[in-house]
Amino acid sequence: MANASVKRAEPTRFVLEGVPRVGFYQGGVRCPEDICFPAVMRACMEYLGDADLGCKHAGALKPGCKVSCTYAYMLGVSGVASFLSWRPGWHMDNFEIMYMSDDPAAPFERAFEAAGYALEYAGKGQGHDEAHFRSRIVESLRDRGRPAIAFGIIGPPEACIVTGYDEGGEVLIGWNFFQDDPASNAGVEFEPNGCFRKRDWFASCEGLLLYGEKREKPELGEIYRKALQWNVQVTHTPRVTAYGHERHTGLAAYSAWAEQLTHDEDFPTDDEALLREHHQVHDHMVGMVAEARWYGSQFLVGMTEIVDAGVHRDAIEDLYHAAAYCAGEHELMWQVWDLAGGIGNPEAWRKMADPAVRRRMAPIILESGGRCARAADHMERALGKWR
Repeated sequence: MANASVKRAEPTRFVLEGVPRVGFYQGGVRCPEDICFPAVMRACMEYLGDADLGCKHAGALKPGCKVSCTYAYMLGVSGVASFLSWRPGWHMDNFEIMYMSDDPAAPFERAFEAAGYALEYAGKGQGHDEAHFRSRIVESLRDRGRPAIAFGIIGPPEACIVTGYDEGGEVLIGWNFFQDDPASNAGVEFEPNGCFRKRDWFASCEGLLLYGEKREKPELGEIYRKALQWNVQVTHTPRVTAYGHERHTGLAAYSAWAEQLTHDEDFPTDDEALLREHHQVHDHMVGMVAEARWYGSQFLVGMTEIVDAGVHRDAIEDLYHAAAYCAGEHELMWQVWDLAGGIGNPEAWRKMADPAVRRRMAPIILESGGRCARAADHMERALGKWR
């Protein structure tokens, strides 16, 4: 069991000490990690002591480390590196990675497989009650020495880390991206180390991802080959109907998003609340593409670092081309931000009311989609040369 010497237990309290924090970027040595699930996976794998995974910016890499950016690795193997979704209208759930395909578990299963663990899932949709959730959390933490991943608890149903419990499970302890957000953290208390303490947590917890049986990982070359196949599939899947809503996905999502920006009736100048809401959806889309494609480029470059004779040497050129197109999407999203006054501009929602601004954004988004398509083309070519 990982870090067994630093666990602290009491009759009704159990905490895994030393699980790395996750949260929206606020500076520091670690690179931005603003997409919840891959960030949570990175932190959990760091705690569990996976010697093959590391972060070249946050500290010296361990001897034998094969992956120099675990966050990029998790984005790539899960398919988030190529993911985009747009439900007609303006919906904050466009960013939910469960909508990557008609199989909601696909990104999670692929990430766990690449991490060397079986995935165990417990969800409210399966009819599980609070007692079941609590028993699974206790089993994961106390009996297996592994953090649990929960969806929700604080804020929207995004992934967070449960690192402990108190009062026999009445209170959960951990790290959540929204724990410091006044709009989301009513009733939240904090541990001395900064972890959240949340009572009445079950009502806002949609499900659990649990680390099951430890398995031997596939060879890294095989992990990368399957990841390329999956990212190509994610890019070229035009429509997903999971959860009762039809969504444009992959390349089709770029076109739907760009087209929606030209609907002037969606941006009434006399409705501040609506303008803010629609800008927020748009801004999150820009951020999603910028971060996912940048780390996707790092994931692709990382593939070239494990080349040896007879593996995929002939694929290197196409991997670099694909990485360049992904990095180019990142740059285009900065252009979109600049049209609204720059990233983080508190007045950006006002600029979105100007049709001329939005009509300058739309072709940039379409160009981004074109680069995504070319990146997928080069991934397919690399696969064709894989030996």
